[in-house]
Amino acid sequence: MFKNVMVYRIGEGFAPTLADVQAALEPAQFVECGASQEKSVGWIPPRGEAYGPLIESVGGQWIVKLMIESKAVPGNVVRRRADERIAEIEAATGRKPGKKEKRDIMDDVLMSLLPQAFARQSTVIVWMDLENRRLVLNAGSQGKADEVMSALMNVLAGLSVSLIQTVTSPQAAMTQWLLAPTEDEWPADLTVERETVLKSTGEDAASVRFTRHHLANDDVRKHVMEGKLPTQLALSWDGRVGFVLTETLQLKKVQFLDGVMDESGTDKNEDRFDGDVALSTGLLGPLLDSLIEALGGEMELGAEAAPTSPTVTTEAADDDPPF
Repeated sequence: MFKNVMVYRIGEGFAPTLADVQAALEPAQFVECGASQEKSVGWIPPRGEAYGPLIESVGGQWIVKLMIESKAVPGNVVRRRADERIAEIEAATGRKPGKKEKRDIMDDVLMSLLPQAFARQSTVIVWMDLENRRLVLNAGSQGKADEVMSALMNVLAGLSVSLIQTVTSPQAAMTQWLLAPTEDEWPADLTVERETVLKSTGEDAASVRFTRHHLANDDVRKHVMEGKLPTQLALSWDGRVGFVLTETLQLKKVQFLDGVMDESGTDKNEDRFDGDVALSTGLLGPLLDSLIEALGGEMELGAEAAPTSPTVTTEAADDDPPF
């Protein structure tokens, strides 16, 4: 259910009922793109049932789901068609269209091609834990997260959120863990696994990736001591959940480890959603608590995070889990 995790703190004073949220989401339900529409964003039933509720509550944890549909016409196709029209105008009138007219022609061409473009859909799950004032997105990029948060705040009056900031920055903590002389100095419940990306802070921006590699060794420590800082580090929590922590406190490649999925306790389709939500939230909640504690706790507003010491490519992560 959650392959990526971005976590926000919900501001004080936001305390809607389930019915309040359902009523707020209904006017913003998803509708497919029209013939000449580039993008459509809206809410869909999380359970996947037609005409089902737009918000589900399982064990007090609220789940909503955003659908994003977009159409894309290749830019070179638009430019080629526009150039053809501009050439026709020049041949017929003997004049060259100005900048504004060229822009209008480009827009007209795009609108004429959109009905033929294929629509792509993606969804993002949103988990609201009002008891702990935490909001979690299954989003793999800040851009996608911003789009979801914008859609959510457009419909939920009084909602304010902020990205969670910790006393020790993720990069500073990852650096300390990689430099630790023994595994005993790793934080409780967290284990450093077999993948990391280190990037130099110098002008050359040199980087190195270790994959399927034991990281508690002098080779890794040497790179760190030379000034290459971790931007990603594979971790596991309590032997039950594996993930890759990033320097911006995102969790990627979230994966329940061997045997954990058996805890959902159901194979029935109608119960699978509830089991998945209960299992995901029941594990990710304590994981986030442990991780934030390992990073020194949440930082008070206005405070500054602890500096990285000692003081990516950020290549796309390998699909194979490093656990």
